[in-house]
Amino acid sequence: MIALFSRHPTAANILMLAIAGLGLLALPRMQRDTFPLTPPSEVSIRVTYPGAAPAEVERGICTVAEVPLMKVENLAELTCLARENAAQITAEMIEGADMTRFYNDLKDAVDAITSFPAKADDPVTQIVERVASVASVAITGPDDPAVLFAYAQHLADRLRADPAISQVEISGFSDREIAVSVDQATLERFGLDMTAIGAALARDSIDIPAGTLEGRAGDAAIRFLGEKRSPEDLAQIPIAHSANGAELRLGDVATIRAGFDDPAQATYFGQHRAAIVAVSKTASQDALKVKAALDRQLAMAQAEAPGDIRLVISQDSTSNIRDRLRIIGVNGVQGLALVLVTMWLFFGLRLSFWVAMGLPVSFLGAIFVMQMLGYTINMMTMVALLVATGLLMDDAIVISENIVRRRQAGESARAAALNGVLQVGPGVLASFLTTAMIIGPLAFMAGSIGAILKYIPIVLLITLTVSLIEAFLILPAHMRHSLDGDLRPGPVARRVNGAFDRLRDRVIVPLAGLAIRWRYLTLGLAIFLVALSVAPYTGGFLKYQSFPTLESDTVEARLLLAEGAPLARTEARVAKVVQALEQMNAEWSPDQPDGQPLVQSYTITYSSNADAASTGPNMATVSAALLPAGVRTTEVTDIVDRWKKLTGPMPDMAAIRFTDKERGAGGKPIDLRLLGDDLDDLATTARELRKFFRGFDGVRDVTFDLQPGKPEIEVRMRPGAANLLGVTPQALGNELRAAFRGDAAVSFADAWGQVDVVARLSTTDRRTLGDILALQVPGTNGALVPLSAVADVTETRGYNTITHVNGQRAVSVQGAINPALANARELMAAMRADYLPGLAEKRPGVQVVVLGEAEDTATTGASLGRNMLAGGIGVYLLLAFYMGSFIRPVAVLAAVPLSLVGVVWGHMALGLQISLPSLVGLATLAGVVVNDSILLDAFIGERRAAGADMLSAGREAVRDRFRAIFLTSLTTVVGLGPLLFEQSTQAQFLRPIVASLAFGLSAATMLALFVTPALLALLDDLGVKIGDPALDQPAADPPPTA
Repeated sequence: MIALFSRHPTAANILMLAIAGLGLLALPRMQRDTFPLTPPSEVSIRVTYPGAAPAEVERGICTVAEVPLMKVENLAELTCLARENAAQITAEMIEGADMTRFYNDLKDAVDAITSFPAKADDPVTQIVERVASVASVAITGPDDPAVLFAYAQHLADRLRADPAISQVEISGFSDREIAVSVDQATLERFGLDMTAIGAALARDSIDIPAGTLEGRAGDAAIRFLGEKRSPEDLAQIPIAHSANGAELRLGDVATIRAGFDDPAQATYFGQHRAAIVAVSKTASQDALKVKAALDRQLAMAQAEAPGDIRLVISQDSTSNIRDRLRIIGVNGVQGLALVLVTMWLFFGLRLSFWVAMGLPVSFLGAIFVMQMLGYTINMMTMVALLVATGLLMDDAIVISENIVRRRQAGESARAAALNGVLQVGPGVLASFLTTAMIIGPLAFMAGSIGAILKYIPIVLLITLTVSLIEAFLILPAHMRHSLDGDLRPGPVARRVNGAFDRLRDRVIVPLAGLAIRWRYLTLGLAIFLVALSVAPYTGGFLKYQSFPTLESDTVEARLLLAEGAPLARTEARVAKVVQALEQMNAEWSPDQPDGQPLVQSYTITYSSNADAASTGPNMATVSAALLPAGVRTTEVTDIVDRWKKLTGPMPDMAAIRFTDKERGAGGKPIDLRLLGDDLDDLATTARELRKFFRGFDGVRDVTFDLQPGKPEIEVRMRPGAANLLGVTPQALGNELRAAFRGDAAVSFADAWGQVDVVARLSTTDRRTLGDILALQVPGTNGALVPLSAVADVTETRGYNTITHVNGQRAVSVQGAINPALANARELMAAMRADYLPGLAEKRPGVQVVVLGEAEDTATTGASLGRNMLAGGIGVYLLLAFYMGSFIRPVAVLAAVPLSLVGVVWGHMALGLQISLPSLVGLATLAGVVVNDSILLDAFIGERRAAGADMLSAGREAVRDRFRAIFLTSLTTVVGLGPLLFEQSTQAQFLRPIVASLAFGLSAATMLALFVTPALLALLDDLGVKIGDPALDQPAADPPPTA
């Protein structure tokens, strides 16, 4: 096959055009996304229990549901969050199980439960799908929320009508309702109660199907239409008749108003009330195409909108995708240009062009295969393509350098092209297989990070496979044509090659000879160098973190006041935070390039806090969009710290956290789960842990999720008095609920969703304890009795949320760190050594489980280690087969620990910490660094088989292979070099992988020039056969030249 393609006049070009053509056809059809599509692993079950406190939800929902749900097959973890009015149950599936079966089993189990409270709604079960956000639009202008909501619905309908946009959601508002408010004095004046008003609403507002009229001309459906859908219609409902026959209507005793059920749920864009229209995409849609359609629709909508309506993109997820496409485009072109220049310096422009052509051909071939496999262009696949930029030239350089060497030695262009490939072909193939042996198993990494990282080795392997095909079948033919003419190098190539030859002959080859002569000293020095390089990590100078710190472009202030705090107090605290943000922006914007504002925009969302499981008027989030990380001159850590300092202390806050918006898949540095039966013990332990971690430099924002709930008022009947006055518990409970909560007596749906009609006491009659005591409850013969006459009222306080994990009460303790000052592994080690022993003595019923980065390391890190070990064993066995020896591969595999020298010092030079992406780069490196050693071993074996002594064989092999080894290392560094200095947010994930590959490969290949021959000489001393004619069969040597 190689001979056919190298000699045929058109075969190689046909194959190259076919690969390139298929790739170009596939490229426009490739879907662009943020992250790879990962299959869902969780099922959510929501049970609404209107009016219930968290403790009631825990008893009535969580405790009841956990017993049957824990029996479901393939359940990894069951979490139940009890909060006011609802329980949220999340079931996590064992990795690799069948989601459809898991979902059906859970749904069957929860639907079979008959012991939920009577007032609880039916469970809603659904698979938790990843929401692929595209962009959000902030609509500002009208101050009236109803007008804003109506326009937002109009815009949402317009966007949904576009074929390219399918998923649109509106936020910034609570549920719509028509509120029927009645004051207590009116009820007493007319002898009414809230239960009766609710019953009247249900009785007089109804639509029902009434059967079928079966006539001779055909059937007709009968429908009774009596549903009231407006405040005006509801006001006409009769609720009572006086003794003289006069009719009392609802409008006579109540204020009826359409609006939103919770005014605290509001969003502001800057200082203006806003509606947020969020556009997301399906799994099969391209994010950039959806965003382009959104931009078109917004331009038209803005042109047609009333004068006070403004439409602004408040959040754009596609900027990440565009940034990554820019990185791969710019750095790919830069890498290709640098590789081309490097090759030109040694071989001239024509030869360099055909060698460098392997890069775009391999990329296009890989894109075609990716499209066939259903992969998308996302962060991980682009990382793999970028990493491949520096690696896939190696085979082409080894083959082309050998062809040129043989041609310069006197062979014809045709013979040099064929023999050059055949001579190094087995070594190149063995090198590829060793790379595949290491990279292949990495595709089976476990854990949440592993599910994303595994696409890097898969795509890398695809790209290297296409590159190997190109190097074996296409490159030799082009080399043959290029070597037919004048071989005399140009003036630049002569100078470069002359300098290179002097370096090789005066420095490298003599050093290799010394290394072989002093082989035991060489081995000792190599071991010392590896140990010295590992010392910064073991000594704590170089830290470990599961995922690299990504410089975010969004910072947030998350405010949480005590439960029950009024909205006005929350608004006052938000105003202080916003004032500090604007002050910081005024201070630091002049320092930014061209004086651009550091804070591009900010959004205020009330009744929302990512750190709180519940919602309410006591919380808010201020989110600020910053200049991109690659543009601004201020680090996000400084921005967060300055914002916090300018805000100053706010002692009445339950919690306030200034943070950058977390990115990436890694867990939190501090993430603990406390398990136990006693909530007070769990709360005490959480407070102690917060105090413990706050004692370390660099630790910030340590919080826990068990917070005091809003004050609760418990009403208990006095049975004697109640029986005497004819008041039943059901009558009292229903009246109390109807007066202060107000059940949805009537609901109807319109074009914008469901609207509840809720009747309750007016706001002025729902403010004090006295209002509860004055409530009139129906007794004997409908007589109204004050609640104070039949019940006692006490005040208490519970917790705002109660969490169960696998049937046990749980509290989460989380925190962030400044990686420059603190390290998660050291913090966890300190906790285990200094805190946990005392906890076991004080509160033995409390168990501490470490999650976050530690869990990532235990799952993805452990599977990475197992896969590396499996790949390493595979490489060893492959080399043992290739070399016909179980001992000889040791000399080749010695290059792997040598790579640690470059990996460690490279990370330290760039100020990076060791992370899981660094280890993925190291694992990939393990399959690559042995490649040059394999070829070095093969050339030494050839000369030993020809009768040369070990010293001569080693020196000549280094002389022959040094240019190829030097060029592969140099092209790797220059190909990956632009990425090492890329400062954009998206490149921060790339840099640890690139640092491992670039520095590790450079160090290993250069050191292997001396260590591999020394080790082979040492094995030769021990009687290991290095040159076996049966295995080392060199291609025909070129005739001697004059």
